[in-house]
Amino acid sequence: MAKSIAIFNQKGGVGKTTTNINLCTYLATWGKKVLTIDIDPQGNTTSGIGMDKKNINLSVYDVIIGGVSPDEAILHTPIKNLDIIPSTVQLAGAEIELTEVNQREVKLKEAIKSLDDRYDFIFIDCPPSLGLLTINALAAVDSVIIPIQCEFYALEGVGQLIRTIQLVKKGLNPALEIEGVILCMYDGRTNLSTAVVDEVKNFFKGKVYTTMIPRNIKLAESPSFGQPIMIYDPKCRGAEAYEDLAKEFIKNHMKNRKEVI
Repeated sequence: MAKSIAIFNQKGGVGKTTTNINLCTYLATWGKKVLTIDIDPQGNTTSGIGMDKKNINLSVYDVIIGGVSPDEAILHTPIKNLDIIPSTVQLAGAEIELTEVNQREVKLKEAIKSLDDRYDFIFIDCPPSLGLLTINALAAVDSVIIPIQCEFYALEGVGQLIRTIQLVKKGLNPALEIEGVILCMYDGRTNLSTAVVDEVKNFFKGKVYTTMIPRNIKLAESPSFGQPIMIYDPKCRGAEAYEDLAKEFIKNHMKNRKEVI
C-alpha cells in the first residue's frame, strides 16, 4: 500500500512546491516508486519537474471533474521512478464546478484509491487555500507535511490550518495525521529565524523535522529551469538540505511502519 501525503499550508510562498518536487525526486532516485499529484491550479510542480504544460492532454482536472481514470492522466517525468498527474490552468475553475457535485469532498480519494499498490509514496501538492481542492487532498491522504517559512508571521493562520485538518479528520478522513513540519528559508545568522524555530517547535511539539531548509538562491532558480535541485545544482546547500530531509523522512517512515507492525 502506498503512503499518501499532502504538502499543505494555506499560505503561499512557504516552500510547498519546492519541498514536494525535491522530496519526491530524492525518494525516486533512491529506487522508491513515487507519484506526485499537482492539485494547485498554478501548476508549479508540473512545470518545476520538467513537464511542458502546453503538451498535456489530460490532467488532474479531468480526473476530478471529468471522471477520467487516473491511469490515463499519469505521465512519466524525466526522473526515473517518478510519475505525475499534472495540473493545467483548467483546474482554476474546479472549485466552482465541484460545488454542484455529489460527494465533492472525496472525488480525488475515490479516483486514486486504485493506485495504492503501484507506488511506495503518493505526494499531493496543495494550492495555497482552504477550498475544495485542498479538502479533496486532505480527504485522500494518510498524513500531512506542513512547510513553514522562518519569518515573522510564520504561525499566522496555523490555527486555522490545524482546525481544517481536525474537521477533515472528524468528518472525512479519521486516519489523517500530521506527518511532520518543515522549517523553510532558514537563516541561522538572524535572531528572527532562531525565534521562529523555537516557536514552531513549541507549537507542534515533536512533529518538526530536524532538517531545516536554508535560504538558497539555487533553490529559487531551479524551478525556472524545470529541474529539481539535485539535477540543477546537487552540491549546493539547498540540495544537501533536501537530501538530508529525504533521509529523515525515510527513517521516520520505517520507524512508524515497525511500530504499526
